[in-house]
Amino acid sequence: MRTLRRGIIYSAITAAYISLIAVAPVAAQDKPGAVVTEAVEEIVTVRAVNQEARTVTLEAPNGNVVTMKVPDEAQNLDQVHAGAKFRVRYLQSIAIYISPTGGEPSADQASAMQLAEKGATPGGVIVTVKQVQARVDEIDYDTRTVVLAGPEGDPVKVVVDDSVKRLNEVKKGDIVVVRYTEAVGMRMIPQ
Repeated sequence: MRTLRRGIIYSAITAAYISLIAVAPVAAQDKPGAVVTEAVEEIVTVRAVNQEARTVTLEAPNGNVVTMKVPDEAQNLDQVHAGAKFRVRYLQSIAIYISPTGGEPSADQASAMQLAEKGATPGGVIVTVKQVQARVDEIDYDTRTVVLAGPEGDPVKVVVDDSVKRLNEVKKGDIVVVRYTEAVGMRMIPQ
């Protein structure tokens, strides 16, 4: 019962963060914008565990190997061993839209983490959201180029892809918001 409740909590946290991704673009529906999301789920195998360095080397089904740092807050690393399998859910999303409220160029980052309790099946969810607001300083509709000024004030010239519709509605002085969200949920599969 405890394991089921914990699994529901992990799923709820992930769902809550995923739903936050959709809020901003919905709020800006009257302005141009786009959201691209990718979600992957797979079973990975632990190849090595370094308890001292708090790292775990994982192998994906396609043979890719990655070593990840286990957060100090994780209390169940002692249960993880070579050959153990984890179910991994990964979400990556990028939302780009014109701020409905304006504002100034800025950059922010926030993270949240939910880890298994001591003695429970190892696992957890980590979510990171990065957001940058930039001001449109120049725009050329014919060449689809935009010059943006970010938090540091440095101009960045970008070419806007043809797939972005309603570029003609973007005006000099608009604040462009780019929100990048990454969520990883992992849970060891009991054997």
